[in-house]
Amino acid sequence: MFATIIDWLNTALYSYVLIILLILGGIFFTVRTRFAQFRLLGKQFKAVTEKNGSGVSSFQALMVSTASRVGTGNIIGVATALCVGGFGSVFWMWVIAIIGGATAFVESTLAQIYKKRGKDGCYGGPAYYIEAAFKGKKGVAILFTVFLILTYGIGFNMLASYNLQSTFSTYSFYNADITPWIIGFVIAALVCYCLMGGGKRIVSVTGVLVPIMGALYILVALVLVILNAKMLPDVFRQIFVGAFDFRAIFGGFGGSCVMYGIKRGLFSNEAGVGSAPNAAASADIDHPVKQGLVQTLSVFIDTLLVCSATAFMCMTSGVTPPTTSAEAASYVQASLSVTLGGVGPIFITVAMVLFAFTTLLGNLFYVDKAINYLLGKEPTKVVRNICYVVASLIIFVGAGLSADMLWNIADVLMGGMTIINIPVILYLGKYAYRALRDYEHKSAEGLEMTFCKKDIGLADETDYWN
Repeated sequence: MFATIIDWLNTALYSYVLIILLILGGIFFTVRTRFAQFRLLGKQFKAVTEKNGSGVSSFQALMVSTASRVGTGNIIGVATALCVGGFGSVFWMWVIAIIGGATAFVESTLAQIYKKRGKDGCYGGPAYYIEAAFKGKKGVAILFTVFLILTYGIGFNMLASYNLQSTFSTYSFYNADITPWIIGFVIAALVCYCLMGGGKRIVSVTGVLVPIMGALYILVALVLVILNAKMLPDVFRQIFVGAFDFRAIFGGFGGSCVMYGIKRGLFSNEAGVGSAPNAAASADIDHPVKQGLVQTLSVFIDTLLVCSATAFMCMTSGVTPPTTSAEAASYVQASLSVTLGGVGPIFITVAMVLFAFTTLLGNLFYVDKAINYLLGKEPTKVVRNICYVVASLIIFVGAGLSADMLWNIADVLMGGMTIINIPVILYLGKYAYRALRDYEHKSAEGLEMTFCKKDIGLADETDYWN
C-alpha cells in the first residue's frame, strides 16, 4: 500500500504540478532577471574566485552545493532517464537546467539577503526567507525544514547508498543478499567518521574531492565521446526526435521523456528545490548577487557538463539501454566497457564512490543546518552525534532496499520542498531583481561593491546588510 501511494503521488506531482511550477517559474525568473544566467556568465566565474572575508568563501559554498548536486544522480540518475524515458529525456534535462539557472540565482540571492549571524560565521536558507515572507510566522518554514530533513537525510541518502552499491553488481564477488549490506556498512562508517569532525571538515573534504572528481569524470567522458564521434549525428537525431515525439509523450506521459528528463534533471541540479541556498547563505561576500551568480554556475556544471557527460558516454557507445531503473548501473558499465574494456567498470565504480561520498556529506550539511533551525539553537555535541549516528544507519539501510521505491520516495519528498519553495521565491523575487540591478549598476560604474537593504527597499529585519 505504501509503495502504491508513493507511486501515485510521484506521478501526480511530476505529471502536472511540478512541470507547471518548474518550467513556467523558470521562464518567469529568466525574463525578470533579463536572462542573467547567460548575460553574466563571465561574472559567474569571477564571483567564484573572490574571497571577501574570513568566513566561508564563494568557492567553498559552491563546492558544498555542488557536492550535493553532483552525485550519484549524475551517473545512475541520467542512466535511469535513458533507460526508462529514452534519449529524448536528455533534451528536457537541458531545458530544466537552462531555465533553472535563473531560479537558482533568485533563491540563492534571497538566502544571502536574509542570512543570519552565527558564532562560526553566517548561515541561512529557505527556512529564513520563508519565515520572512510570512511575517515571522514559522509554520510553513518548519514544514519546509521537515521536508528538507526527510529529503536529504533519508530519501536522497538512502538512494545514494543504493546507487553506490549497485555499481558493484557486475563483479563476480557480488552477492545480492550480502554485498549491499557490507558496502552500506563501510560507506556509513566513513561518513559517520567524517561528520564527527563538524561542518568545517565537510567543507574541506568536499572542497578537495569535488573539483578532482568532476574534472576527471568530464575528461574521460570527452575522450570517450571523441573516440565514438561517428555516433554523434545519430545520437543528436535520437535526442531531438525523442524529445518532440508528442504522440509517445501524451500517450503515456507518466513514463515519457519529458517527465523523466524533468525528474532526473531536478534531482540532479536541484534548482528551485531550496537546498543550495543553505550553502549559498554561508558565504562571506560583499554583495548577495555574487552568490546567486555562483549557484547559477553550479547548476550549469551539474547538468550541462556532468549529466551530459554521462549521457553522451552511454549514447555514443552503441549499447541498447535496458528498460528498468534497476539495470541503470549495469548499462553505464556496459557502455564504458565497449571502449575501455575491463577498465570501464572499474572507473565507474571509483567515480561512484567519490560521487556518493561527496553527495552524502553535502546532503548532511543541509540536514545539520535544518536541525539548527528547528531547535532554534546549536544542538549539544551529544545530540549532534546521535543525529550523525542515525543518519549513518539510514545510509546503511538504503543500500539494501529496492531501486524503484527509493527513486519514488526521493522524488516525492523533493517535490514537497519545491512546491513550498518556488511560490515563496516568486513572492520575494522582487528583492533579488532589485539587488541584481544594484549590482550591475555598481559594476558598470566601477563603484565600490557594497550592499545595503535600503538599496532595494527592503523593510524586513535582517542580521546583515543594514
